[in-house]
Amino acid sequence: MKKVPFPHTGARIASLALLAALAGGLATATPALAAPSTPAATTVTVAPAAEPAPVPVEFVDQATSALPTDGKSHEFTVTYANTTASGLIVAPQLLLVSPDLGPFLKPADVELELRKADGCWTAVTPGTQTGTLYTDLTTAQHTLAPGETLTQAYRLTVTSPGVVGTVQPRVVLYG
Repeated sequence: MKKVPFPHTGARIASLALLAALAGGLATATPALAAPSTPAATTVTVAPAAEPAPVPVEFVDQATSALPTDGKSHEFTVTYANTTASGLIVAPQLLLVSPDLGPFLKPADVELELRKADGCWTAVTPGTQTGTLYTDLTTAQHTLAPGETLTQAYRLTVTSPGVVGTVQPRVVLYG
C-alpha cells in the first residue's frame, strides 16, 4: 500500500484546533450563546386602521357685527342647512376678531357660552391665535343628513371695558 501525503496538513490541523477551541468556548458560554437561536412565538395584535380625521374644505362666513361693549349678554346664532344629496360634516364656529393693529383680544376679555341641546348654557373657553378668539372645531362637529339644518346659539358678554373687535360667525365644512 502506498502512502499519499495530505496536502496542507498543517493548515487542516490549525483549523481543527480552532474548531476545538470554539467548541470549548461555547461549552463554557452562557446558554443563550451556546444554544441555537430559535425565534420565540410572538403574538401581534394589529389595531384596525383609524379613520383619518375630517379635513376642513370650506368656510361659510355669516353676517359679522361689532363686538358688543355694553357689558350685557348678547346672543349670536350660527345656522347652516345641508342642501346636498349626502351627509355632510360641519362645525359651527364663532370668531372674535381683534383690530389689525391691536389691541388684541384675550380670553379673559369675554365670557362665552354655548346653548346645549337641553337648553342650558355652558361656559366655553375660547382659543386664541394672533389676536383672534375662536371656539373649538373638534368638539363642535355634527353630521347633517341631506336637508337637515344646524342651529347653534352662543351667548357673549364682553367683560373688559374698552375692547373692540368683530364677531364673525361661520360654519366649517369638512370633506
